[in-house]
Amino acid sequence: MLKLLRYVLSSVVIIIAVYGLITKNFDFQSLMILLLGLLMLVMGFEEINKKKKTLGWLLIGVFIFSLFVSIQGFFKNL
Repeated sequence: MLKLLRYVLSSVVIIIAVYGLITKNFDFQSLMILLLGLLMLVMGFEEINKKKKTLGWLLIGVFIFSLFVSIQGFFKNL
């Protein structure tokens, strides 16, 4: 389940990034950062399940940081 979610999030992030690079339209950058954060959260849970707790908690910390950054981006665009 987590592996499928990781693949879906990765694909969506790549599509948004390519769209932004081709069209020079960076309106979806905050959404992309949020989705990257969710990807880090999923990867963190996978690493904790593999008994790699240090890396898992580091990835969850990156998720929390990217969550704050994306929220600031959403409010900046209002």
